Amino acid sequence: MKQFIGVGFIFLCIPLLWGVQHSIMSELSKAHAAHDELQGSLKLEEQQTNLPIIIKDRNGTTVSEQYVEWRNPLELSSIPLFIQHLFISSEDRGFYEHCGYDVSAIARAFAVNAASEDRRQGGSTITQQVVRMRFLTTEKTYERKFRELLYAAEIEKQSSKDDILEMYLNEMYFGHQVYGIGAAATYYFSRPLDQLNEAEMAFISAIPNNPSLYDPLRHFDKTKKRQELLLSLLVQDGTITAEEYEAYKQYPIKLTIKKKAQGYDAYSSYVLAELEELVSQAEGYDKKIQDATSAEEKETWESSLHNRTSEIAQSGIIIETALVGNKQLHDEAALDALLPANGLQAGAVVIDNDTREIISLYAGKGYRKADFNRAYQAYRQPGSAIKPLLVYGPFLESGPYTERTPIDSSNICIGSYCPTNIGGYRYGFTTLGEAFRYSHNTAAVRLLRTVGLERAFEFLERFHFMKVTEEDKSYSAALGGFSKGVTPLEMASAYSSFLDGTFQPARAIRTVSTYDGEPLYQWNDKRETIWSTSTTATMRSMMRDVVNNGTGQGIRSATSYTGAKTGTTNHYKDIWVAGFNERYTTAVWIGRDNPQPIKYASDQKIHLRAFNALLEE
Repeated sequence: MKQFIGVGFIFLCIPLLWGVQHSIMSELSKAHAAHDELQGSLKLEEQQTNLPIIIKDRNGTTVSEQYVEWRNPLELSSIPLFIQHLFISSEDRGFYEHCGYDVSAIARAFAVNAASEDRRQGGSTITQQVVRMRFLTTEKTYERKFRELLYAAEIEKQSSKDDILEMYLNEMYFGHQVYGIGAAATYYFSRPLDQLNEAEMAFISAIPNNPSLYDPLRHFDKTKKRQELLLSLLVQDGTITAEEYEAYKQYPIKLTIKKKAQGYDAYSSYVLAELEELVSQAEGYDKKIQDATSAEEKETWESSLHNRTSEIAQSGIIIETALVGNKQLHDEAALDALLPANGLQAGAVVIDNDTREIISLYAGKGYRKADFNRAYQAYRQPGSAIKPLLVYGPFLESGPYTERTPIDSSNICIGSYCPTNIGGYRYGFTTLGEAFRYSHNTAAVRLLRTVGLERAFEFLERFHFMKVTEEDKSYSAALGGFSKGVTPLEMASAYSSFLDGTFQPARAIRTVSTYDGEPLYQWNDKRETIWSTSTTATMRSMMRDVVNNGTGQGIRSATSYTGAKTGTTNHYKDIWVAGFNERYTTAVWIGRDNPQPIKYASDQKIHLRAFNALLEE
């Protein structure tokens, strides 16, 4: 009978054994597949993180930080041994001995989980935690745990223990979108890690175990209690003495939460736009976009440039700029006060004459981060402000002319195009200087015809006006008639050529580097001679005359030289003034975002008052 029962039991176990064998084969198959996947796809160097963009002014002071996650990665050699001991003692005592996972710890966790019928008990090594942070979710399933072990073993083959520990310490989460021990130091204490004492180091080291429970802003006492636990583990290890433990435990913890630098939004937003232009020039995207043979190809290269710039920005960079913070704040306050609360807007740029750098810009009244920046994004018709660049400068270059040269300002028609002067006034013969002083339209069109469209636009092309195209080559351009228009930045940059006859594009960025100080990009612009010495002298004289006797009366001459040219479009929809004094060059546009007549602004000389404010120290 017993024999019969035994045989029957064996037969009953066959399906169970088959099932067990099938499960084993299935898991082995998954293991082989996972191993093959690891061999083919696990590349640690491909890990990407969003590191902050740090923007600094000309004195090296951080004025803006662009980030969603606050990170400050450090090399392991820059992380104090005290910190390293803290985490190894509390998280993975066998870190330097195991092959990525600790079998005994896993067994203990499995036993606890099985007994309690839940899966809360851990058992993860530092290597496994790196795997979770980089490659897997925190889902608590045995399948995910199995993959975690395979990844951990593979990482141990590819990386040294020090590399793994460095990854761990730089990628742990410390709450409040703060990642890494270096970032935690600067966030919670506003000091770099190497300037913290042992008590402070242990305090922030308490957070990652449970960033919600040990959030020092909400649960300071709980964080402090865990800090003391971590210090006690170091006593057990012999890393510190009992006396040191008592001293560290008693040391007062005073948090100084980091405030995100978010000032100078108008300037900073332009800097990020200029960064893409800098990358484009440095890596040849500008030529590829220019040489594109179709709209689709151009769009592809533009998209590629945008992605490349984002990649560089997210890698963590420091941008040194020419910003003069006090000047930026002064200019914003002055123009905000000048503009009435009726929708009237302005855009302006101020350039340092010596360096040809952008030291401040005005993006518009009420500007907020990511708004439309009128300093470099507002393309508007320049009116007569374009005449020095397109008409008078080229005309002076075409012959031995001076401001006393007689010219014809009488009415003119070229085909069906018959320009008129402001107010409908008619003029006869006058001097070049007088026509410039009062901005005679008829004289400007006649001079442009004398120079020739092609020749005149060759001069204009050297100033890099982005949206001036072939279709703009018409005689109406002499009065600022363009299909798209120009920006205050472009105008100020171009006007700087009348300082000494040379041109160098105005830039905000000085250098772009990594956090470690490795240079990445900087402009390599060369100054180019545009105007002869005689042309430059004549233009400066005529621009001074505009301020003293012409359409620029109202502009203050606070230094030994101030010169300018004004511009107004049809029906007073756009009002301009551009020029310079001994220190600064500027261009300011006044108008509405949806163009409407604003003659009252011209009558009140708001543009001239803005110009005065921008040229102040």
